[in-house]
Amino acid sequence: MLPPYAGLLGITLELDEGAPVLAMPFGTDVIGRPGFVHGGALAGLLEMAAVAALKHALAAEARTGTRIKPVNVTVDFMRGGREKITRAQGHVSRLGTRIANVETIAWQDDRDRPVAAARLNFLLAVAD
Repeated sequence: MLPPYAGLLGITLELDEGAPVLAMPFGTDVIGRPGFVHGGALAGLLEMAAVAALKHALAAEARTGTRIKPVNVTVDFMRGGREKITRAQGHVSRLGTRIANVETIAWQDDRDRPVAAARLNFLLAVAD
């Protein structure tokens, strides 16, 4: 269900009441400055969470043959991610026939204290 890039970050899939939540462990593959998660790794986690949420929503509508292409990504970094597991979850705010909008948050200990958030727009195309 996840793109190969998720494997490079060590991302695993968890479920929260049926909705996908992604978990990224802290390690040498995602380290930025000493003791902190690299911003690019956080952005990658947020994008993968958006992809997982969108694929989950498309499957719920029996639109599994739909290709998704990211059009725009905006990431807000709120605080430094420390040496802990970082989780992220996406929420599809609009699922149209050609465009989808997804909002994601990443957190460590407390979901109400996110370390980063993102808004992504996707182009939807029927697979050939």
